[in-house]
Amino acid sequence: MVTKTLAHVGPYTCGAGQPLLWIAGPCVLETAAAAIEIAEELQRIASDLPVQLVFKASFDKANRTSGNAIRGPGLVDGLAMLAEVKDATGLPVTTDIHEASQAEVAGGVCDLLQIPAFLARQTDLLLAAAKTGKAVNVKKGQFMAPGDMQHVVKKLRDAKCENLLLCERGTFFGYGRLVNDMRALPQMQAFGTPVVFDATHSVQEPGGLGGATGGNREMVEPLARAAMAVGIDGLFCETHPNPDLSPSDGPNMIPLDQMEGFMRRVLAIRAATEEVLS
Repeated sequence: MVTKTLAHVGPYTCGAGQPLLWIAGPCVLETAAAAIEIAEELQRIASDLPVQLVFKASFDKANRTSGNAIRGPGLVDGLAMLAEVKDATGLPVTTDIHEASQAEVAGGVCDLLQIPAFLARQTDLLLAAAKTGKAVNVKKGQFMAPGDMQHVVKKLRDAKCENLLLCERGTFFGYGRLVNDMRALPQMQAFGTPVVFDATHSVQEPGGLGGATGGNREMVEPLARAAMAVGIDGLFCETHPNPDLSPSDGPNMIPLDQMEGFMRRVLAIRAATEEVLS
């Protein structure tokens, strides 16, 4: 039997017996003021819930369908915005990195470094993230079986990464569609790592809008409910005051004014599951 380990993310502890780690924020950074506004509203919601909130936003959407798509403010300006969010709210922050050269500077601001799903097997990127000493959240590639993630875990542990999370975000099902195999959640937990469920990217429809990725936000909550019932250590969900005006992943995101109700409903399922299992 594998001993489940805990991961320390900034001031939080994620894993069995701990409050839910809630990673939330917009897909991509737009302005510091907009990021702070979203972070403050999420913080207000979290203050009355049994969750540990980490603010998430990307400085660069390096993997876009079209070369004409908006990518974000870039490494320097984006990290400066995340630092402003951190200073304004006191929240831990996270972002995704795409190249090994970005790890050290991102680790200087972020409490958690995210490895994108398409890059989950990139050894140099994983090792650079581990070298920062910060917690690392690796999204399982859409093309990978849950069991394949054991090699990711070994790479990071061999590199002395002590705080490691794995994240489920859907699996390719033919062209332009993702599905979730909920067996992946306990299977990855069996590696001794906390597991996060990415509810919003799981409803993506890659290339579904022709030159952009589509999605169906109506399916976010049913999937999040199912993941809570199976048992997860963290929940990842993107949000925006007006998702349809977001420059990235709008069809997948939860409108900010609906986030509180969404979280209360899925946390009720988590509480009921924990009560049954206790």
